[in-house]
Formats: sequence, structure tokens, C-alpha cells
Amino acid sequence: MELKEAMDLIWENRKYSTDDPKEIMSHLNEEVAESLKALLKGDSDRAKRELEDALSCLFIALKVFDVDLDEAVIHQVEQMKKRVGNVMIFKNDKVEIFVNGILKGGWSIWGDDDIKEAEKIAKEFGCKIIRS
Repeated sequence: MELKEAMDLIWENRKYSTDDPKEIMSHLNEEVAESLKALLKGDSDRAKRELEDALSCLFIALKVFDVDLDEAVIHQVEQMKKRVGNVMIFKNDKVEIFVNGILKGGWSIWGDDDIKEAEKIAKEFGCKIIRS
């Protein structure tokens, strides 16, 4: 089944008829939160069901916002490819950040806490970590 066809099928069979973007995003947020809560409780079956409900909400939101699915997928793949170029290099006393091979910044590290914080930042921004 094509994405557009799936989105149209879900739109035609949706349980609520609002076109209010805020309400639709609220539904999406609620389903994702319920999935996370179930997962944190160790109930992966319920988490999967809630995630499926979130998928329906996502398709409805995309339709309301008039998002072209093909363009969205292409755009997201391009964004993901760009993130591959983010590198954080840990040296003896500093950290440097490179984006697509260009140095964008850096800072000194003074101890283990600084290293842990830099690793956290690297993960948050999808940086590959290189230690030299």
C-alpha cells in the first residue's frame, strides 16, 4: 500500500472529525505518550498498539497540514544524510565539533564531568564521536 493511499484510508475512517491542528497534534501527542508509558511499564504489546494509534494520528495531522508525503520522505532522508556529517572529536584537553568536515566550534574539557556532558551533547545532536 502506498503512503498516500494509507493516509487517505485513515482519513476516511478517522474517529474524530476536527480539522483543528492543535487538537489533532494533541491527539498525536497523547498516543505517543501512552505508548511510552506502556513501554516504561514493560508492556510492549500495548506500546505497539498505542504506537499504531499514533501512526493514524500522524497521518491525520499530515493531511490537515497538507504535507506532501513523497516530498516529506525525500526531505527527511536528505536531513538524515546531513546528520551523518556531524562529528565530535575528543582530544586530550578539548572537544571540537565538525559539520560536513568544517570546524564549527569547540571547548576545553577539564574533567570527567565535562566529557560526560560532551558525550550527552554529541548524542543529542547525532554526532559521531572520535577520540584522538
